[in-house]
Amino acid sequence: MVKQARAARTREALIVAAAEVFADNGYALASLPAVSRRAGVSTGALHFHFASKEALAREVEGAAADVVGKMAAGCRGAADTLLQSLVDATCRLLAAVAGDPVVRAGFKLSHDPSLKGGQEAGSGGLVRWWCEWVRDLIVQAGEEGELAGGVSPEDAAAAVVAATVGFETLSDWDLEWVSLERTARFWTFLLPLLAASPQQVRVEPAGTGTAGAPQAAGEATG
Repeated sequence: MVKQARAARTREALIVAAAEVFADNGYALASLPAVSRRAGVSTGALHFHFASKEALAREVEGAAADVVGKMAAGCRGAADTLLQSLVDATCRLLAAVAGDPVVRAGFKLSHDPSLKGGQEAGSGGLVRWWCEWVRDLIVQAGEEGELAGGVSPEDAAAAVVAATVGFETLSDWDLEWVSLERTARFWTFLLPLLAASPQQVRVEPAGTGTAGAPQAAGEATG
């Protein structure tokens, strides 16, 4: 049991260290010695758990997908409306991109051209999953009457996906792009165009670790 617990801790340390290296350097420039040094383990221990750099990258992608999937499901279960769950999920997703190296690396790896093929679920990995999740949720929101008249679910989904993935990409050179303030300002702009009742949707979900109460659409400052 002690050896199993130690092995599990080593594996977890390697995943986090690999995520940090992939997020900083990209897949092509990342090296296994750099990962083992950052994790504080030998290269032999690394190869015991992961046969190759690609295997390690796939594990990081899988860990990121698990985190994001649970986060999205939690937002969907806690929100009263579909659009509220979408706002909450984007706020938490971009906060995770800023603060969680595994999520940040998962997104970066999913559109890294040097890592071929994406996850087993299909090319594009986490980015593709996010695109499909947003589209499905907005289509359902349209069916439930939550969208403003004349809004195309396909166009709305494209706008949300383009913004969130774009913010994630731009955060490589400035983390302000994935700040809660930036996300709130995006939703304050978009909700009056998108939602049938924008005043009923918060643009800062509870539990994101920011000061102050959640704000209604149109109340954000800046």
